[in-house]
Amino acid sequence: MTAEELAETKRYGRQGLICDLADRALDVTFLAAAALLLARPIDAWLANWPVLDGSWTLRLVALYLIVLGLHICVSFPLSYYSGHVLEHRYSLSTLTFSGWLWRYVKRMGLGGALNLLMFTGLFWLIWTTGTYWWLLAAAASFVVMVVLGQLAPVLIIPLFYKIERLDHSELDDRMARLADGTGLSIEGVYRMALSEETVKANAMLAGLGRTRRVLLGDTLLEQFSPEEIEVIFAHEIGHHVFRHIQKMIVLGIVYCAAGFWICDRLIAAWVVRCDGRFDYASLPIYTLPMLMLILTLFTMLVEPIQNVISRGYERQCDAYALERTGSPDAYLSAFRKLARLNKDDPNPHPLEVFLFHSHPPIAERLTMAKELIVDS
Repeated sequence: MTAEELAETKRYGRQGLICDLADRALDVTFLAAAALLLARPIDAWLANWPVLDGSWTLRLVALYLIVLGLHICVSFPLSYYSGHVLEHRYSLSTLTFSGWLWRYVKRMGLGGALNLLMFTGLFWLIWTTGTYWWLLAAAASFVVMVVLGQLAPVLIIPLFYKIERLDHSELDDRMARLADGTGLSIEGVYRMALSEETVKANAMLAGLGRTRRVLLGDTLLEQFSPEEIEVIFAHEIGHHVFRHIQKMIVLGIVYCAAGFWICDRLIAAWVVRCDGRFDYASLPIYTLPMLMLILTLFTMLVEPIQNVISRGYERQCDAYALERTGSPDAYLSAFRKLARLNKDDPNPHPLEVFLFHSHPPIAERLTMAKELIVDS
């Protein structure tokens, strides 16, 4: 990067970090207000509706939709600024406002539907299984993670990006050579129309089992050489070779079990304080926002731990990509391009990295590659 590009990248990173912190603070503040001030009055109001009075499930759904709607109203200005204004300010977005809004609606709709199913399922487990609901919920989370992992490249990602099979014999041959001997079975290589949304470049190995496929952003295909794409894909193969996906799923189950157990203890104590007694079979509907708040706070607290593990995995895959391809020059040029195109600060503050980054800084990755070159 030139000095001017680096300064712009750092401004973009700093403003993006401020937006991220503001969004998290807004989420916690809103959920705290919803849990402590709004939930009981709204639940009492919903109980007066004849259609809802006899069905706790319908009341739960109604309360969730109200909380979700209020949250969208409160958070929309910040989402618009960080997701549209800021991206256009730094010439990263290719979306019109209507295009951004449509993607925002789809993202909120999909996330809202999945969360509705999750919280409805959690309440049903609590109502019907009692004391050990949190263990069953952790087991159910494993099934959900596997199913979503399989569906992501065939149903979820295509909701946001046009996906089409890539007819590129040279890349197909390179991918096949890299996958040979690793036990990795790839359904195909696909072009992902990232340019409809952004100028940023990206690639991923998505799916599980028979849905596993390589997704290459068209921005990557247009601006990166086959050698650079090969080394990026070799990095992704590293996640398969070292079984990172399976390890993250196991860690996810552990996190879920711990988070649900904490919810169990805190929710029980809070209901006793509010009502004087606690019974799993009659867990009040108004505890929904408190459950959402506890899970949000727990996720924020364990994120740095997850990021430490993730950065370790990424370093492992970087070393694997260099060894597998034997193309250090392609590795260095590829990650320099990624940093420039994505305006990724190559050397952010260590505290920011510790708290929020799942990947090592670009400068660290380039230094590691240069050291491996020297050692070899």
